[in-house]
Amino acid sequence: MRRNARALAVSAAAIALLTACQTMPPSDPMSFFLTSEGPGDGGNLGGLAGADAHCQKLATAAGAGAKTWRAYLSTGFTPTTPAVNARDRIGKGPWFNAKGAMIAADVDTLHGAGNKLTKETALNEKGGVVNGRTDRPNMHDILTGSRPDGTAFSADPRLPDMTCGGWTKNGAGSAMTGHHDRAGLDQNPWATSWNSSHNTIGCSQDNLKATGGNGLFYCFAAN
Repeated sequence: MRRNARALAVSAAAIALLTACQTMPPSDPMSFFLTSEGPGDGGNLGGLAGADAHCQKLATAAGAGAKTWRAYLSTGFTPTTPAVNARDRIGKGPWFNAKGAMIAADVDTLHGAGNKLTKETALNEKGGVVNGRTDRPNMHDILTGSRPDGTAFSADPRLPDMTCGGWTKNGAGSAMTGHHDRAGLDQNPWATSWNSSHNTIGCSQDNLKATGGNGLFYCFAAN
């Protein structure tokens, strides 16, 4: 009986240690950030490749360039390209901000009610808080082009543009945004969604600012 009790104690300790390892930030914690600035050309991010490169550039400047960074952006199906879902681009998690706070343990948690993404945790790569709805200028509209579950919208030309033409337009068009501060005109789920709240009024830099953003987007370490 003593041997069994000792074995159970060891097993419990091992489980506790494993759980702690899954939730504690690594020594180089940042694996998620909200960009401190966009490329500056409205919804024209240079496509997904250009957005990824921007994430990598900002991460490198912050000392986290050894990781592979991906922009949390979706693009719809076209006659020549398949749809790309933001949720499929960002690895498996867990993800931590620049100060070591966990955002989400995995992809499902990130897109569920259990994620920890708020204005106070959606820090930029420098560890700074990004302006929200009640700040001036308001920059809480974050480009995603995504549905609440992180999947892409249709790119059928008869339907509204949700990705500024696959992140290549800086004029006509629109893009789906989320609110990093989880704040909107009311408390409906769409108004407080971090990744799928409403469209921009256009794709130019001025359009993005007028809607309530500044061309910012989320970046995740995929490895």
